[in-house]
Amino acid sequence: MSTKTVSDSNAAVIEDRSQLIAYFAGGEKPAERWRIGTEHEKFVYRTSDHAAPSYDEPGGIRDLLAGLERFGWRPVEEGGKVIALTGKDGSVSLEPAGQFELSGAPLENLHQTCAETGRHLDQVKAVGDELGLGFLGLGMWPDKRRDELPIMPKGRYGIMLNHMPRVGSMGLDMMLRTCTIQVNLDYASEADMVQKFRVGLALQPLATALFANSPFTDGLPNGQLSYRSHIWSDTDPARTGMLPFVFEDGFGYERYADYALDVPMYFVYRDGRYIDAAGLSFRDFLKGELSVLPGEKPTMEDWADHLSTAFPEVRLKTFLEMRGADGGPWGRICALPALWVGLLYDQGALDAAWDLVKGWSIEDRQRLRDTVPALGLDAPLPGGGTLRDVAGDVLDIASRGLSARRRLSASGDDESGFLEPLREVVRSGKVPAQVLLDKFAGEWGGDLSKVYGEYSF
Repeated sequence: MSTKTVSDSNAAVIEDRSQLIAYFAGGEKPAERWRIGTEHEKFVYRTSDHAAPSYDEPGGIRDLLAGLERFGWRPVEEGGKVIALTGKDGSVSLEPAGQFELSGAPLENLHQTCAETGRHLDQVKAVGDELGLGFLGLGMWPDKRRDELPIMPKGRYGIMLNHMPRVGSMGLDMMLRTCTIQVNLDYASEADMVQKFRVGLALQPLATALFANSPFTDGLPNGQLSYRSHIWSDTDPARTGMLPFVFEDGFGYERYADYALDVPMYFVYRDGRYIDAAGLSFRDFLKGELSVLPGEKPTMEDWADHLSTAFPEVRLKTFLEMRGADGGPWGRICALPALWVGLLYDQGALDAAWDLVKGWSIEDRQRLRDTVPALGLDAPLPGGGTLRDVAGDVLDIASRGLSARRRLSASGDDESGFLEPLREVVRSGKVPAQVLLDKFAGEWGGDLSKVYGEYSF
């Protein structure tokens, strides 16, 4: 989730709806300027008892942030408390219960992405070792109840925590108990955005399956392979889902703007504080009729903030966000951008991927999304077979796309090797959650505490 790092004092006021649409067009870039932005979250725990540390306790999240400043990170404050860091590798921020996130810098290739990830993990482990903190790579807390988890001192989270139970049964689980990996990618034009959005949305269930890594809740198997993905099915239907309109004729910037305008608001940020606007209409805001700020119209920063509060499987800002993957260990962090860069950043690969999915109906896509959290690669495909039957083909398309990019490492390797963890999933026939369940039932003897030894960074 986003952290405010800039002032809203000089933002342009929105005078016309066309500005909302132009915001998306402003993200267009020629292919040579396309970049890769990778975000990954991890759970923080005390090594002494596996509990989640609070913000203020000695050796807690505040001290973890402070410890990272030695590596050149600069603090970002809210209400007098450091709640994020910025630096050459992007930003470090806090999810609602202290999940620790790196939102990486926009980089040219996957070799740089993996180096950035490695630097970040080396840094947090160095500070964590001093503080007695460890970092766990899963999609959901395997053994923590919501009431055992701390709340971070960020104003937007207080508003969201109050609002979530009004609109769904699992929104608090999403906020407090999940972690994800995400990749942010560019587009050249409206037509390019549309094709990438459609391919990304149609194949998001495959990413969910390949990265499924959250089979435990409250210390026991929960019946899902990606419980994190299942949680989104009843978080807030007004701001989540597969967005069927993306596949309709005429989809583009304007249609997405209309969707975003219909997403209920959470907040407005003014003078360093968040004003509760949960459930109110951005359309009313455009007219100067927002009840919490009567007579005031939104700025473009308000629009950017509002876009960050929609949570579909693929999200449009001034770039596209691929949002379907569970958090996981280091080796799979680099695999997610490899998958999507391979599919979306080479036109031949993009066309081949679209050919694979373009015949699926709206109902087919929704059915696949609904079944994949429990079934993983065994989720039924439109027309017969299972997701497993196309997984290898999709990885082959991605591999060809990465090879065609010719982004080489110092040793002459292209980027296709970063797909290897996903190829291993397909070869073995088991998604990460199934491996976890086998360990739990077998060598761990039902002792889930063993996960901290094997799945920590």
